Amino acid sequence: MLLSSAARSATIAPGLGRRAASAIALKYSRAVYGAALAKSPQVLTTVHAELSKISSTIKQNADINSFIHNPTLPAKDRTAGLSILFSQLEAAGAKKEPVSEITKNLLAVLSENGRLGETQGVIEGFNELVAEYRGELTVLVTSAAPLPKDILTRLETALKQSQTGQQAKVLKVVNKVDVDLK
Repeated sequence: MLLSSAARSATIAPGLGRRAASAIALKYSRAVYGAALAKSPQVLTTVHAELSKISSTIKQNADINSFIHNPTLPAKDRTAGLSILFSQLEAAGAKKEPVSEITKNLLAVLSENGRLGETQGVIEGFNELVAEYRGELTVLVTSAAPLPKDILTRLETALKQSQTGQQAKVLKVVNKVDVDLK
């Protein structure tokens, strides 16, 4: 397969440029969000679904993950890799619909600018913008052990009574477990 044969290892010092990467990812997130919303709310929903599929594909497929995070690939290999990714996404869908031009353009621009490694950050930023557009508020609660359902329910009830919680159309409480907090 092209993705695995084209993969070369690259090491990057952890934490280097993290702020710059986040700022760059946010710029792309805003651009794709604006382009999708300018077309229509339905296009925004379509792009959101496609980017979610891309995100899960990157997480689940080691070859695609290596491809996305390999800054040493030549342009023709990146273009070929994107074609494979789009083909997989189109084949995986129940309706076999082609990937939207907005999503294709986003990944093409990231590829051309050597920023494919920013894809997950771009998708996360895009998801935050979509959630804000929809009036969703997600509260992340980090704990050393999973919180019992009754505590999460009480927390959600208390948050709904807050000024910010009342402004949200949807409030989600997500419990992230970090065993290192002990």
